[in-house]
Amino acid sequence: MMEYQRFIRNRQIERAKNLLKNIDPETYRKGPHDVTRFIKRSSNGKNGEKAADWYALDTNRIAEEEQYDGFYAIATNLDISEDESGLKKDVGRILDISAQRYKIEDCFRLLKTNFSSRPVYHHSKPRIIAHFMICYTALLIFRLLQKKLALAGYHFTPNEIVETLQNMQITNVNDIFYAATYEGSQVLTALNTLYPMSKLDRKYYQPKELKKLFKNFSG
Repeated sequence: MMEYQRFIRNRQIERAKNLLKNIDPETYRKGPHDVTRFIKRSSNGKNGEKAADWYALDTNRIAEEEQYDGFYAIATNLDISEDESGLKKDVGRILDISAQRYKIEDCFRLLKTNFSSRPVYHHSKPRIIAHFMICYTALLIFRLLQKKLALAGYHFTPNEIVETLQNMQITNVNDIFYAATYEGSQVLTALNTLYPMSKLDRKYYQPKELKKLFKNFSG
């Protein structure tokens, strides 16, 4: 990583040197992330004369950046112990918290991609709150289900689980019975193992059986 960062920076420094050859003071704007950060502007004037600008490579800025090459820093606003033993414990705790950040990002991705939290097609505040509460509740139920599958030794991607659940539709056949329109899958087999009373892999359902299932779930 250190070598990669220095390779990228050296290319930027070369671009900064080329920029210095024909730099235009009127259009020069120093950016925090582009190659112009390596160019410093100075002004000098004598005896009240108008100051003249001149530009040069900012070697101090380059050296400052180089000392962090190969390092990954984590900033925090948590209180840190001053003694050595407490410091080691706090550093470990901060690293553990940081390692969980991907789970937060994954939750936002699920909300937007799989649970349609965005875009929002509501305008009044109560409806917007209700929309997000439904999305968050769906996410909570999904995470609990995912956790239960993992504890039972089943590991599926979020898309596999969501796709299986979304495909589990049934159709009314002449008000006599309901027929499943979905097919079996590994996720469905795992769900049926976790919830054997639900018999999710059945092809046909009687209305009274579905009412009984709904009653058990709601209870």
